[in-house]
Amino acid sequence: MYALFAVLILAAMCVPLVLSIRSLKKGNSPRKALRVNLTAFAAVMLLAVAMPFAVSAATPDDTATQPVTTAAPATDPAPATSDAAAANADGMKYLAAALAVGLACIGGGIAVASASPAAIGATSENPKAFSKSLIFVALGESIALYGLVISILILFVS
Repeated sequence: MYALFAVLILAAMCVPLVLSIRSLKKGNSPRKALRVNLTAFAAVMLLAVAMPFAVSAATPDDTATQPVTTAAPATDPAPATSDAAAANADGMKYLAAALAVGLACIGGGIAVASASPAAIGATSENPKAFSKSLIFVALGESIALYGLVISILILFVS
């Protein structure tokens, strides 16, 4: 099941890229290539979001051979969570970590994209302004590092 999803995601990423490059070499419209790539991106995102849910819904085959208990022991105050609930929690944890890194990197990229040209312009007018402008570029890059730290905390501290 895991290998099937991995192959589907890789195929959804590679096949449209090859088709777009081939259509651009033939002289077709770049808009059509962009539409194909955006459709492929949507398919990859749907597969990536559906994967944790599909994996958490799968039940192991050896649960049918385990004995069924009718009541929890008196020493155990809370019943144990099922394997599906634990797998769902793990899937959501991975999804949250991916969103933290992805969105932080997008924000950092936007910040660096606007701060770097301004820093280059300021440095070309006044070379002494290089260190001051470099600070603003580094602040934009630090957003992505904060996202990475948050994702590490999500994955390993629980």
